[in-house]
Amino acid sequence: MARHFLAVLAVALALLQVASAKSWLDKRFNTDGTVRTGYDASGREVVMLNLNQQSGAAGFNSKEQFLYGEFSIQMKLIPGNSAGTVSCFYLSSGDDEWRDEIDMEFMGNSTGHPVVLNTNVWANGDGKKEHQFDLWFDPAAAYHTYTIIWNPENILFKVDNLFIRSFKRFAGLPYPTSKPMRLHATLWDGSYWATEKGKIPINWSNAPFVVSYRNFYANACVSGDHTIFSSLRIPRMSFMKLVT
Repeated sequence: MARHFLAVLAVALALLQVASAKSWLDKRFNTDGTVRTGYDASGREVVMLNLNQQSGAAGFNSKEQFLYGEFSIQMKLIPGNSAGTVSCFYLSSGDDEWRDEIDMEFMGNSTGHPVVLNTNVWANGDGKKEHQFDLWFDPAAAYHTYTIIWNPENILFKVDNLFIRSFKRFAGLPYPTSKPMRLHATLWDGSYWATEKGKIPINWSNAPFVVSYRNFYANACVSGDHTIFSSLRIPRMSFMKLVT
């Protein structure tokens, strides 16, 4: 009887964990495509984006819109030959031609070649501000932390504890200042552009391609309601009202 009870309890706890992961994602984000949730070996919640030829792109995007803040997430990229894929963590005001956007895009690679991180800042549809970096580690072997800091004067990009780029606001240079943006994480087929300027497309025989996200953090202003969005490391999240 005791063994049966413990077995039932273990199943119930497992189901509770899965429900908790799903409720976190459903509560704060909208999803597209094949998005799965689970736990890593240390018990932390993980969101996995899956890409294959049938499913198409996958992603999640925040229900809230933000105007300035700090946003970070841990990612483990696609192992092996990921040529043609693009894994992203970014902010965007929308899809129109005058959009603002702040990008961290990880362009898939052939086995043995470094993964390229493409950073870019769009303001009023002007996106000619790309800087690219060869990652100095294997981003598929373990989780690494990627951070965007956006304030009225600077946009900073971090990899783990290293600042890799600062985009400073200058007079006369377009800068995202007034359009609220949603936070996005996506995985998609970028064969036309991603690897060696499109020379190496996706090899679908390597599918499914999976990129994993965990430990989302944000300390940001929610647009329109004088609210500070303050998330502790997942699974806890909270909102704090400003006193005005």
